[in-house]
Amino acid sequence: MKPNIHLYRRRFIPNELISLHKDEVLYADEELILTRWDTLKPRADFSHGISAYFLKKNCKVTKVLSTNHELVYWYCDIMQIIDNPQTNDNEHTLIMEDLLIDVIVYPDGSVRVLDLDEAAEAVEQGLITTEMLCRSMRAANNLLNDIYADKFHKYQQEIEKYTNTNF
Repeated sequence: MKPNIHLYRRRFIPNELISLHKDEVLYADEELILTRWDTLKPRADFSHGISAYFLKKNCKVTKVLSTNHELVYWYCDIMQIIDNPQTNDNEHTLIMEDLLIDVIVYPDGSVRVLDLDEAAEAVEQGLITTEMLCRSMRAANNLLNDIYADKFHKYQQEIEKYTNTNF
């Protein structure tokens, strides 16, 4: 990838495109981008985290941490990366399109799937295509299969390499 990566998050519900310019890119290659970030707006339940964008798996796994640097949960966004071709050689702009389905893995190992209703609503309103919904469902299914087969540690290991309490 190009040396200066600029990340954006595109959401369909609500419709927004947000620059993640404050996120620190820790590592990037053709399959993985690791970032460290603080919340965009203050929150009581967590303050910062480390995210791993698994580009070929269409998911982003985030270790969400409290102000005391304790694990709150692992938050998994089903997404796709759009490469912006209108960038020059010194920068690279990537848009992470949130494909609506999310999975939370709690410290006790319990799992919660979120926003299936939003995914259906987005298709009905023409905000995403049927192809995007299918991509989202397949990626969520693959992630859940890995979680249930006790393979989620492979996602966590990439993040743990960069976990540092000195944010």
